[in-house]
Amino acid sequence: MITTETTQNVSPGGAFLISETTTDRIFTPEELTDEQHLFAESTREFAEQYIYPNLDRIDEHEAGLVESLLDKTAEIGLLGAAVPEAYGGLGVDIKTETAYTEIIGSTHAFSVSFLAHTGIGTLPILYFGTETQKQKYLPKLASGELKAAYCLTEPGSGSDALAARTKATLSADGTYYLLEGQKMWITNAGFADILTVFAQIDGDKFTGFIVDAHSPNIRLGNEEHKMGIKGSSTRQVFFEGVKVPVENVLGEIGQGHKIAFNVLNIGRYKLAIAVTGGAKASITKAVQYANEREQFDKPIAKFGAIRHKIAEMAVRTFALESANYRTAGLLYDFIEHEAKKGTNPTEAKLHAAEEYAIECALLKVFGSEVLDYCVDELVQVLGGNGFSEEYPAARAYRDSRINRIFEGTNEINRLLTIDMYLKRAMRGSIDLFTPGMAIQKELMSVPEFGDDGDASFILAAEKKAIKQAKKAALMVAGSAAQKYLQRLATEQEIMMSATDMLIDIFAAESALLRVEKMIGIKGETACATYIDVVKVFVSDAMERIHLNGKHALLRFAEGDEQRVMLMGLKRFTKLPAFDTISARRRIADVLIEAVRLVIAGTAGSKV
Repeated sequence: MITTETTQNVSPGGAFLISETTTDRIFTPEELTDEQHLFAESTREFAEQYIYPNLDRIDEHEAGLVESLLDKTAEIGLLGAAVPEAYGGLGVDIKTETAYTEIIGSTHAFSVSFLAHTGIGTLPILYFGTETQKQKYLPKLASGELKAAYCLTEPGSGSDALAARTKATLSADGTYYLLEGQKMWITNAGFADILTVFAQIDGDKFTGFIVDAHSPNIRLGNEEHKMGIKGSSTRQVFFEGVKVPVENVLGEIGQGHKIAFNVLNIGRYKLAIAVTGGAKASITKAVQYANEREQFDKPIAKFGAIRHKIAEMAVRTFALESANYRTAGLLYDFIEHEAKKGTNPTEAKLHAAEEYAIECALLKVFGSEVLDYCVDELVQVLGGNGFSEEYPAARAYRDSRINRIFEGTNEINRLLTIDMYLKRAMRGSIDLFTPGMAIQKELMSVPEFGDDGDASFILAAEKKAIKQAKKAALMVAGSAAQKYLQRLATEQEIMMSATDMLIDIFAAESALLRVEKMIGIKGETACATYIDVVKVFVSDAMERIHLNGKHALLRFAEGDEQRVMLMGLKRFTKLPAFDTISARRRIADVLIEAVRLVIAGTAGSKV
């Protein structure tokens, strides 16, 4: 964990709330290198050739199909892209991972199998395995010779993972453990060769194990009949006296929670990247259909209600993409910073995910809910056809829903966000006290209406509004923490409202900084549509921030305290009025024309 007194190139996790970020401190997708673009394009070509044409076959669980497709990803380097070269992978950086993961995210159920293997299936060994374990398993995981699954959830322990009842008993001669228990919702269980399994030693030592999936006394349940992601293998796994050699203990005995939680951090980030790919695909399909479908003698893309939907899908997805790449930059800079100190690259990546666990949790919630919004509107744009399995909207709608449950439910992630902030504040790794006291002082003073920054900057009002919104979030979360102290954990509604304020702040600031950086390179005229996107998102975000803050304050503040804080909340969420309807129309017009040109073959392949 780094402190607030950090180097010039590294910001502490969660620091966006208490500090002002400048454009030179963020990374944007426009800054991807030619090599990184090439990696993403090769992934897109793979998906177009092998995945999209076979989505029905994948969903029907055609025997061996997903495994063979995973093998094909290994042939082009994707399966082991993030595995270090020393273990048979390509060792790409986090920015490159971000670029290709977004494309994988548009491949529906296949993306679940792929990400389960490369993420929770491989990373526990990479991060926590001994050198012998790494040499034994990682090259075969990178090549696809071995397929991996992750066994954590049990019938009685979902969000409360540490309550697992699967037990591991050491043999009398001390050479192996005997596993007894049941795991459920295990992705890739139907074909996995290697399992990362968590069990209790002596009843209270939560520990990870590397288990050969072909060991005697492992029994699989039937394939689950799921609402969505039907093509991913999901089965229960029963351990009925499975011998696991002691050398297959993963990490330290009793420290399995470190494996589970740290792998979840990077998993949340990867999920946010993947759902961005799905959201973009939904926008393209919605616009394409709206251009082709005619009602009342004209394309439905001409109607304001449809254009509103298209524009809002784009606005939210742009903000998500901006926040994703900003976080990729934070992770990359941290890893580079650690490497200069001599930290092993794998350990540096693990530490980076832990450092930015707050951002990862925010992105997971925001991303999964942006995708849900986009696929829901895709169904609506297609109307009756959206409800038919003959069209792509139905699959997208069904497949999206799991993302609000994966990698910790959105409710758990909302609660964790505030909890992490408070714990870091108590440890002194982030200073919430000083800005909190300044806000309390400001609440009791006469408002200052100056300090608009560079008034000539076209997004100056939005920039100031985001800066003020941070005060609103600090005021709400800080006051609630002071009032409830250790009992704040029981006030889940307040914590969730505060987290929603943070999500809007982080997303809005990320989008604004990205466009500010673009304006500095291309000028305002060339960035007119992006400026509209930011203005729309910030305008709506400030209203949401005010409403969430109001809900929380009315729960715990009373009398004069309530009156003062509500006045402060109104002051901190003030933004000049903006015509979002006209802006959305302009955004939609750009998207509609861009897709039309692509379909006509007079534009590039990307929208």
